Amino acid sequence: MTRQRWATRAALRSAVNSYHSRPQDGPSNAHRDGRGGVSFFSGAPGSLVGMSYPPTLEGLALAYVPADVALWPSLTGAETLELLARVGQGTDLPYRAELIDRFALDVNKPAKTYSTGNRQKVALIAAFASRAPLLVLDEPTSGLDPLMERRFRHCVAEAREHGQTVFLSSHMLGEVEALCDRVAILRSGRLVEVTTLAELRRLHRTIVEIAYRGEAPELSDVDGVEAVEALDRGRMRFTLSGTAAPALRALAAAQVTALSSREPTLEEIFLDYYGQARR
Repeated sequence: MTRQRWATRAALRSAVNSYHSRPQDGPSNAHRDGRGGVSFFSGAPGSLVGMSYPPTLEGLALAYVPADVALWPSLTGAETLELLARVGQGTDLPYRAELIDRFALDVNKPAKTYSTGNRQKVALIAAFASRAPLLVLDEPTSGLDPLMERRFRHCVAEAREHGQTVFLSSHMLGEVEALCDRVAILRSGRLVEVTTLAELRRLHRTIVEIAYRGEAPELSDVDGVEAVEALDRGRMRFTLSGTAAPALRALAAAQVTALSSREPTLEEIFLDYYGQARR
């Protein structure tokens, strides 16, 4: 059977309310920290069975794909998809047929012969074909090859165009960065940040690299400058937060020959949060 755990109504309502998920914001994400992501998606122990959540949660219908998909071993892929369609709120059958072709899934084989990737395809096809207003996807590309990952991303884009919200948990931060407009960061089971990617970058450090001649610039006591790192000869990297004026004054006193800056990647921001927790 498809192994899933449903959160209680109260647990899921609390999670959704704290997240402020809005369809117009497009895909969203919660990072996993080894505890937070799992507890968030699993919630309190509840019922089993089904690819979709119970029909409504005070008007909210959703489809859920777990990180570890287990199917009924004796049923074929087609039989599994049909069963899941019957227990859910409905299925867009033409779109489901298109997804089967897109993901190159042989639905005539029994589930016991499926690889991890093929089991994942069954779950994703059922979820996307449900057209549920909220899709909750936990490590959705597990077992998929790069081509199938690209097709999955296309499905997420289609869901967005269709007015659906995608709530995505992934340890692949590049995937998150490519797909999501809003990001939620979990630390020790608590939601510590919910914002857009652009705002998240704005609130965090800028990465600066310089090249110089002669003595290295003295930056250790400059306001806003952190993580000063000597690279190879005549090059240095540091992070900058807040106003750049103090750093620029310090650099003007040295023989700087080149300067470049960039926004932090999502991975760097993510690691910042966990570094703060350890300090």
